[in-house]
Amino acid sequence: MNTRALARRYDSVQQDWRGILPLAKGMSFASHTGQLENAYLMFSVVLNEVITLRQRNDLASARLGVAVVGELCSPLTLRINAVLHTMRQFARHFGIVPNLALLEAENFQSECGQRAARHSNLLSRVLLSERSQFLNKLNTLEEIVHELGDEVMAVSRHLAADTYSGRAPLWRRLDLSHFDLNTCLRETNVLLKSFLFVLPEDQLATFDFTVAGLARARRPNSYCSPDVDLIRARRTAAVAGE
Repeated sequence: MNTRALARRYDSVQQDWRGILPLAKGMSFASHTGQLENAYLMFSVVLNEVITLRQRNDLASARLGVAVVGELCSPLTLRINAVLHTMRQFARHFGIVPNLALLEAENFQSECGQRAARHSNLLSRVLLSERSQFLNKLNTLEEIVHELGDEVMAVSRHLAADTYSGRAPLWRRLDLSHFDLNTCLRETNVLLKSFLFVLPEDQLATFDFTVAGLARARRPNSYCSPDVDLIRARRTAAVAGE
């Protein structure tokens, strides 16, 4: 197997995104992004319908629907992190580093997302290598997705079990988590395309196999106690590359 990363074809993430991948890599990209989009669509459609029911004051139906939201969020977060984690493994072991753009805090709406993006950018300023910066961004996105998944599961179970489903702050948290998961998904898609440009083609099958295996894993229920102040403090992100 060729363990040497390919030279970058383009000079920026924007050029990568507009560029055309070789056939095999293009098929891989379409497959991974298609599965991600399907998982997101199922979660998003149900959540939007549930929020609409709540806005119409149909609280009984909203309670029934919100019970499904957390179950649909779990496969989405698992699949996003499968792609992110596999890229991180390959970057660490094979030195594969694509073009990179830093996270922007203003693209997130939740406190968790904004805090993580600011921390990631601050850390990137002191990391000397592009490889460490790339690993830092992947690790940060994984952390955000994991925490948002926990939050959605905890809030949705709390609202489904509560006889009073008009708790506006909790519904707002679901909406913010939904927005930021979409942001993480878009970031993942962009990172993946840039990554595939510099991934040696003879490593593509192993990459696809690893993503598929991680996406099939069952994530343990790690949601917190469903109090109003539910979510644990964000784990301190390990310095990328260490």
